[in-house]
Amino acid sequence: MKIKILFSAVLFCLLSTQTFARSDQALVSDSPKLQAERWLQLQREGTQKSKFTQTATPAERELAMQRLLESYKHPIPEYYGEEDGGKFKR
Repeated sequence: MKIKILFSAVLFCLLSTQTFARSDQALVSDSPKLQAERWLQLQREGTQKSKFTQTATPAERELAMQRLLESYKHPIPEYYGEEDGGKFKR
């Protein structure tokens, strides 16, 4: 009986260690494409989500809406030129 309990405890420890090792590997990769895909999968599944929901007060929501509406007041230029700002190499 004691051998079964000991064996079960050792097996559980080994399996949990492997699970944690896999989850760490999943987040870091040499290939940016693979790493991005893994992060997107993590977000989609929601397995690592926070226990606390983020809420905004009505005043904060109103300010955010005002910022959004203000952003539409600036005209979009017909084209962007080099003299308008920024430089690039040819």
